[in-house]
Amino acid sequence: MKTITFIGNGAMAQSIAQSLKASYLIEVAGRDLAKLQAFEAKLGVGVSKHSLDNFDITNKIVLLCIKPHALQSVAQKLYGNASLLLSVLAGTTIAQLSAHIHATQIIRTMPNLAASIGKSMTTLTGDSDDHSKQFALQLMGGVGRTLWLESEKELDIATALAGSGPAYLALIAEALSDGAVKQGLKREYAMEVTRGLFEGFGTLIETIHPALLKDSVMSPGGTTAAGYTALERGGTRVACIDAIEAAYLKAISLSQINSL
Repeated sequence: MKTITFIGNGAMAQSIAQSLKASYLIEVAGRDLAKLQAFEAKLGVGVSKHSLDNFDITNKIVLLCIKPHALQSVAQKLYGNASLLLSVLAGTTIAQLSAHIHATQIIRTMPNLAASIGKSMTTLTGDSDDHSKQFALQLMGGVGRTLWLESEKELDIATALAGSGPAYLALIAEALSDGAVKQGLKREYAMEVTRGLFEGFGTLIETIHPALLKDSVMSPGGTTAAGYTALERGGTRVACIDAIEAAYLKAISLSQINSL
């Protein structure tokens, strides 16, 4: 089996590794040995653990899973030329990555937390050869659905949608559940209904456009129309649109910081 080298051992690295561990050998480099041991224990399989200090990435397939602001400090601890670098750093361009880390091919990728259960929506882009592109799609396909985008700008926008999206949907799920509790439904029942709602909706939206799905549920003068009107009155649609804009602009600002 091929070895995937993780630089960083945080939540995203853990999520991706959980879905890749059956098909690839896992190697991880980090600053703290105790955290590397915890990473291995949570993963449930043996991994090759290394200190970041003077870590050789020569000919390795590297998954860079660190915070964007840590790029320069981490890069200073690496040497050699990776065969392929896949970065999950939000708002960090290929030019910025190549200025700090040597790699034959560099691809930006943005999975989300659902990678831990093999249900991520992962977007990718890069100026890579076709072999590296197809390998990256296959690799990240191990953690869920993938989509290759034509530009880094598109990836930054998709990051605001799919990368941050689980947090937005979690807020909506919690709020809907709270609404049911407010009206008198027991908390455990409200959460069970909400889970079923999201599971079913995820299947429906595969083949039905959201506008058509909404129209099929909202009968004239009915309960859905009343609730939908309340959502519109509260500015839910605009708030969602603004959330994507805010997250995208944050990604752009991270890029500017990494250019300093």
